[in-house]
Amino acid sequence: MPEHHNHGSAHGPDEDHVVHGHGQHAGHSVAMFKNRFWLTLALAVPVVLFSPMFGHLLGYEPPSFPGSGWIPPVLGTVIFLYGGQPFLKGGLGELKARKPGMMLLIAMAITVAFAASWATSLGLGGFDLDFWWELALLVAIMLLGHWIEMRALGSAQGALDALAALLPDEAERITGAGTETVRVADLVPGDAILVRPGGRMPADGTVTEGQAEFDESMITGESKTVLRSPGDAVVAGTVATDNSVRVKVSAIGDDTALAGIQRLVAEAQASSSRAQALADRAAAFLFYFAAGAGVVTFVAWTLLGSVADAVERTVTVLVIACPHALGLAIPLVIALSTERAARAGVLIKNRMALERMRTVDVVLFDKTGTLTQGAPEVRAVAAADGAGQDEVLALAAAVESDSEHPVARAIVRAARERGLQVPTAGGFTSLTGRGVRAGVAGRQLHVGGPALLKELGAVEPPELAETTSAWAGRGAAVLHLIEGSRVLGALSLEDAVRPESRQAVAALQQRGIRVAMITGDARQVAESVAADLNIDEVFAEVLPADKDKKVAELQARGLKVAMVGDGVNDSPALARAEVGIAIGGGTDVAVESAGVVLAGNDPRAVLSMVDLSRASYRKMWQNLIWATGYNIIAVPLAAGALAFAGVVLSPAAGAVLMSASTIVVALNAQLLRRLQLNPAQAR
Repeated sequence: MPEHHNHGSAHGPDEDHVVHGHGQHAGHSVAMFKNRFWLTLALAVPVVLFSPMFGHLLGYEPPSFPGSGWIPPVLGTVIFLYGGQPFLKGGLGELKARKPGMMLLIAMAITVAFAASWATSLGLGGFDLDFWWELALLVAIMLLGHWIEMRALGSAQGALDALAALLPDEAERITGAGTETVRVADLVPGDAILVRPGGRMPADGTVTEGQAEFDESMITGESKTVLRSPGDAVVAGTVATDNSVRVKVSAIGDDTALAGIQRLVAEAQASSSRAQALADRAAAFLFYFAAGAGVVTFVAWTLLGSVADAVERTVTVLVIACPHALGLAIPLVIALSTERAARAGVLIKNRMALERMRTVDVVLFDKTGTLTQGAPEVRAVAAADGAGQDEVLALAAAVESDSEHPVARAIVRAARERGLQVPTAGGFTSLTGRGVRAGVAGRQLHVGGPALLKELGAVEPPELAETTSAWAGRGAAVLHLIEGSRVLGALSLEDAVRPESRQAVAALQQRGIRVAMITGDARQVAESVAADLNIDEVFAEVLPADKDKKVAELQARGLKVAMVGDGVNDSPALARAEVGIAIGGGTDVAVESAGVVLAGNDPRAVLSMVDLSRASYRKMWQNLIWATGYNIIAVPLAAGALAFAGVVLSPAAGAVLMSASTIVVALNAQLLRRLQLNPAQAR
């Protein structure tokens, strides 16, 4: 199927035109800040070059010709009105809303510098406050800082756009006369479509004919391809890598798993958090702090000396006290964390879940479908009366071959995996609640459990009974292969433990986190799985309605709990836990009760949450310490507290230091991109 010419896999989303939808950058795009930065920088060069103060600092004489003295004021005014427009507009909005913050502080700083510079240029008040070059550099560097911030904030939106780009524009619909090319929007549930090698699924559906290895990494975050055969579900956006398959469409448009993932990523970006609220309160506090410091500085320097010194010191204080780096410290880290998680198949619906994950003491896994496959698997085969194990399995598979029951499919699959030749069976009959019957090579054979044994009057040989008793003792389902009243052998079927579960449990314990398991299964079944995985604590025979009580029980011990489940019967427990993590399997991601959804079925993805939460917390504190420490040291210097010792921080130096602080914070947050979140490499 053809790809959209703008959305092929080789082309990412247009990051420059991502528009931020909330917060101080509402309505702003990356391109807007980038364009304003480059033009402001170009205009700032002649402003700085023709600035007498800058020339004096560097020891050169600025170029002089008729009208050259008006270059800084004219270009500086353009910079103020054009480059400073986002800050002026944002500051006015904060003022009207009576919610002072960072944009108002920036607007106040550049407005004071603009007014002081024009007063000097027009010879008003006898001021010598040529701040045009400081204003130009301040606006340019602030635009650069916001451009860096917006690119980072837009990355998660870029991930959202990348998801949207996964869908092809057209699909091949199967008709009575062959195939026809139609728009994806024209598909309806029930349509049969053909997906060719290398083609993307245009909708969710079920394979009806053919089999292919599907690349589902864009949905699950797992790089290994997955074999999909008739009866298997496939998801929109995934790629059939090697063969053609026919698929019956089950969901289109907003009903697909891909659309659900898009909604979750968007929800994560819009969700508020305690850390974000803290940053907003800090910005409001620092506005009053800066304004108060400016007033005190102006009054103090006016009383001690000239008004010009008072204005210069006040302007410097207003520039230095601007807490933009502090405002970047938390939200930028959270935005990057959300984006990194989304690319790893961890969909954060609520940012609080990310913040809380680092504090979790115990991870409580639901057993079925989470630590285990949620489907039966043949674990052992035993033979009696001289029959071989392979013969027993092959005959049982022949009898079960026409059944769609999960147990039957597990037996047939086990025979195929062993490379056995499965005979052809005929006269298949399902014996409700007891087993199945079929004719194989002239022999009438039954496969079933204890009820069928009793009905047929069959008795297990002693050596076989000893084996099957051990199986049943650990909670396995036991089926017998019977001919007449003679038992030929038996099979043990259990819910298979996911191979990756062992690694997940061990890695969590290495990180100092306890692992518990909860299940409605019998205690011997639960204990068997727990022993296999080395789980710390087991809750067995728990009704779905009581699972949240077990979460509350752990919390009553003073433990912080992360609950991992399938999001159906586990909903109350997911909602009660400090962090609710639902396994979506790539096909059911709209789980409202959980704060986090794992797009795949790999429990090791929980490790990604733990590592990302801890790493982002470290980055938050590093940024907070840097930004806060900068303000604490710089504001007294800007106010002239050490002027008696000859230490004076000029407005120019203040502008450069403030903007450098912003850039350092932004770049430090970018280091989160180096964090590896591949579950397969978790340790």
